[in-house]
Amino acid sequence: MKGTIYPAIWFSEAAKEAFKDYVEIFPDSQIIESNAIVVSAKLNGVPFIAINGGPYFKPNPAISFMVICETQEEIDRLWEMLMDDGEVIMPLDSYAWSPYYGWMSDKNKVSWQLFLGSLEDVNYQPIMPTLLFCGPQQGKCKEALAFYKSVFREFTDQGSMSYPDGDREGQILQAQFMVNGMTLMAADSVHDQPFSFNEALSLVIPCQDQTEIDYYWAAMTKNGEESRCGWCKDPYGVSWQIVPHNIDELLRNNPAANKTLMRMNKITIADLMI
Repeated sequence: MKGTIYPAIWFSEAAKEAFKDYVEIFPDSQIIESNAIVVSAKLNGVPFIAINGGPYFKPNPAISFMVICETQEEIDRLWEMLMDDGEVIMPLDSYAWSPYYGWMSDKNKVSWQLFLGSLEDVNYQPIMPTLLFCGPQQGKCKEALAFYKSVFREFTDQGSMSYPDGDREGQILQAQFMVNGMTLMAADSVHDQPFSFNEALSLVIPCQDQTEIDYYWAAMTKNGEESRCGWCKDPYGVSWQIVPHNIDELLRNNPAANKTLMRMNKITIADLMI
């Protein structure tokens, strides 16, 4: 996928089955391409990929997906379908921030927040990756947002609110921002949590050339952490995949490229073409 950042969800082995379900649940959705390892799709018009990576990482609510609906009926429909063998985190109800809202994790342990609101307020992007700074990252949301603003050449701050009092006073209650075409939300957790960010939910940065890969890799791994195949963690523990925008084509056109990729940390495009 070219251009915008997009989220990736890690599965043990059921990526295609899970995304077939999501395509049935969300409108304006389709599987674009799939193989034994990667599934690319659009859910509610938003690009996603799913990865069959084995039983190493499991999703948790540190990264969830905020779904903006403009009718209560749509929220009820999505809730019923996503709740099949799922678990309630916050029940459907009226809250101070929305007249109708609920938070749950589905049978794949992927978390969804269903929010009655206006699509105009979220740049007409119905599903937004939402970062919850908790565990060892508690209280670091404001610092992380400043970091992302310094890293991304296309960054728009679309507003934030802070906790007015209590133990979290001054921490971020809610923030909305756009990076490289993708609208995201972020917050510091109101409660102490036993989890934090992991590789099960990552964000992919498709890069136009090696210069762009080098730039983002250096920025994210400075005080962050390198991993294999273009994966890394930023200083706040959020996982990113920094890849060529045409990674699928490069791997498809060169049978040896997959083995080469497995030996890499930062991706070197020229080596995938040998």
